[in-house]
Amino acid sequence: MAQEQARNDNPEVDSDKARASLDRLYNIYKDIASTADEVMQTRCPYKDAASRCTAKFGCRNQYFTSDPTSLPACAGSDQIDYREAWDQ
Repeated sequence: MAQEQARNDNPEVDSDKARASLDRLYNIYKDIASTADEVMQTRCPYKDAASRCTAKFGCRNQYFTSDPTSLPACAGSDQIDYREAWDQ
């Protein structure tokens, strides 16, 4: 099926250039996905880029500030298995 989608009968499109471009994109995204797979083994999926906890449930790594409207900070280490920290 992928081969059928890649085939293009439009003479204005250079199929070889298009394939090379797609191959470059694939290699870029493959590296990104590989890094994400490694990170997700230790980093909590509820921890955002600013180290705030977005979980809608209790976790012993949540640190609440004096601002009741802000998200709690994530005090967890990215070197631990975060899954056991979640409240049942």
